[in-house]
Amino acid sequence: MGLHALNHYTIRTADLERTRDFYVTVLGLEVGHRPPLGFPGYWLYCGGQPTVHLVGPRERDAHLPREAGPTGLLDHIAFTCTGLAEMRERLKRHGVPHEERVVPRDRQTQLFLRDPDGIAVELNFPPEETDAA
Repeated sequence: MGLHALNHYTIRTADLERTRDFYVTVLGLEVGHRPPLGFPGYWLYCGGQPTVHLVGPRERDAHLPREAGPTGLLDHIAFTCTGLAEMRERLKRHGVPHEERVVPRDRQTQLFLRDPDGIAVELNFPPEETDAA
């Protein structure tokens, strides 16, 4: 059980196309496959991995400012994990509230929580653990 690697980080962009152009044109990332998530955005790939997720306007965070603060518009960090059942138990044991979602099409399970400083953390578990957990 555990966290294996940083999976991606997500930016809640002020200007989706401008941010995409920066990461693609200036840094050389590539726009790649993104599941149908119901809001605008891009997944940018580095070395074949979707490392930077860009999020355009979403209804659920319309109340949040879209002006960069001291640390920018970082939305969350994500980790690739295994051991979904154990992680659910660990979060329960430590009283950490979380939200659970299953990604359309690929069926991976995601747990969303906040660290003590309020940073959103996403834990991604493989699809084979979704039905068994």
